Amino acid sequence: MFSLMRPILFRLAPETAHHLTLSALNAAYSLGLSRIIAKRPADNPRTVMGLTFPNPVGLAAGLDKNGDCIDGLAALGFGFIEIGTVTPLPQPGNPQPRLFRLPQANAIINRMGFNNDGVDKLVENVKRADYRGILGINIGKNAATPIEKAADDYLICLRKVYAHASYVTVNISSPNTKNLRQLQDEDALNHLLKSLKAEQQKLSDSHGKYVPIALKIAPDLTDEQIAQIANLLMHHRIDGVIATNTTLSREGVENLEHGKDTGGLSGAPVREKSTAVIRALHQHLQGALPIIGVGGILTGADAAEKINAGASLVQLYSGLIYRGPELIAESCTSIIQAPAVGHS
Repeated sequence: MFSLMRPILFRLAPETAHHLTLSALNAAYSLGLSRIIAKRPADNPRTVMGLTFPNPVGLAAGLDKNGDCIDGLAALGFGFIEIGTVTPLPQPGNPQPRLFRLPQANAIINRMGFNNDGVDKLVENVKRADYRGILGINIGKNAATPIEKAADDYLICLRKVYAHASYVTVNISSPNTKNLRQLQDEDALNHLLKSLKAEQQKLSDSHGKYVPIALKIAPDLTDEQIAQIANLLMHHRIDGVIATNTTLSREGVENLEHGKDTGGLSGAPVREKSTAVIRALHQHLQGALPIIGVGGILTGADAAEKINAGASLVQLYSGLIYRGPELIAESCTSIIQAPAVGHS
């Protein structure tokens, strides 16, 4: 079905096609038609961050920012769903157009800017959803919040989503919120992780359940920065790390239409950079915490590559846009055949 729909969707503006697709998935779920859209992958459970995932292929954050389509997306066969990025207050994001396809490179450039309806609306949507599988909620800061006050925004979101999330992802690596990536610097990250870990302990005590925290990092890091981040993750006993977000590099797409547009580049061109970060993290972490691999997965072999590099789980986004739901089962099959070198 996707092969029939893709030419139609690709004639539409990317953001229009995005919203139309989510609406169609919701309708298919409501009508009980999801099984004709995607073949569910075989179970391949693994325990990561203390959570048991039915299969290791998840949806990356960014596709369903507000949790509007949790049930429709889950019905495609994902082992877990991550929604967001969500901020304390609603914000419109950057001006349109802000999402661009580069089909010659199986790539996407976005400068969305954390457009979302705010954390309270996301929580309402989560409560309404039927889905009872593993749900990650990705949190960020409002664009108007000064970078030195960023921790306050993350703590607000953490408190509000804690009871409703299987795990919480702290997004400090989007290139589309001014100065956000400064939070990856050693001193700023140390302060943020310390604050989040202290709040996590308080929330764990008050809610009677422990919700893991993962940090999402950029692909545009030096070896020294990766080592510093790994050390801080271990020092603060953070539960997981997601590698990686989109890249600022334009290598390989600079001569394509939209190739020089500002924003984060995802899809096939980021695959090698993402895998290199995973490999370096795996070397530094030595199994101290698990890695979730994301970036440039267009085939099952790409998913297996992330596992071979040291990831315990993978996530899809741009590959889903270009390949459709069949990529989920294909990735699951390839991962079953890949040696497990990641940490649980």
